[in-house]
Amino acid sequence: MSSSLHAITRPILRQQWRNLTFLHWRIDSAVAASLMPQGIVPDEFDGSSWVGLVPFTLRNTQFGPSPALPFYGTFHETNVRLYARDAEGRRGVVFLSLEAERLAAVIGARVAFGLPYIWSHMRVRKTGGTIVYTSRRHSTPRGEVDSAVSVRPGARIEHPDALADFLTARWALFSRHLGRTLYLPNNHQPWPLQEAELLDLSDTLLTRAGLPGVTNRPPDSVLFSTGVDAIFGRPQPFDAGELRMGAATG
Repeated sequence: MSSSLHAITRPILRQQWRNLTFLHWRIDSAVAASLMPQGIVPDEFDGSSWVGLVPFTLRNTQFGPSPALPFYGTFHETNVRLYARDAEGRRGVVFLSLEAERLAAVIGARVAFGLPYIWSHMRVRKTGGTIVYTSRRHSTPRGEVDSAVSVRPGARIEHPDALADFLTARWALFSRHLGRTLYLPNNHQPWPLQEAELLDLSDTLLTRAGLPGVTNRPPDSVLFSTGVDAIFGRPQPFDAGELRMGAATG
């Protein structure tokens, strides 16, 4: 999965993703399956499903040929995500939650694609060689945070291994919207990945997404990327009939 499978000639959306930290844990595939839209099943690596906590900065959102949005199209985001495949073997991401600073982006993504965006306060601070991400939902009392991640990016990974490729090289997302399961393809250059040291983690987002206890143990993978520029093609509804979990797991 080191390069995209999609030739998107008429993008509906462009975005720049910057300063991403990828924290991942192994989870049971049956648990992952219970949280996925109809018609898709968990994608596995080394006999496990995986859940990711990914904070980053999203910049310069651009719809179709329109200019980039100067304010509403740039914000910090944190997502909780799973990995899935459909009956055709197409791989993608399933978002359980997406924290975002811009209310307009939250409403737009929910209405257009059924994505579970949540309006939140979020900050990203760089101090020396350390990056700190914090996120607090508007429903959370002041003085508390729902997620705080502190990492120190390290050396460039010249040849990402199969696990890093599995967790980051994803060329689509799946969502459930208006009674249909959607497949939304994307394309971007290969991720420039770096090793990273997790310095501190406090998180409730995985528990709120239906995965309690996962962050009580250290992540099984910690990666960092300075980012990529991404484009999205049109969403494709598909027949989300019954699909056995073993039929599309690898």
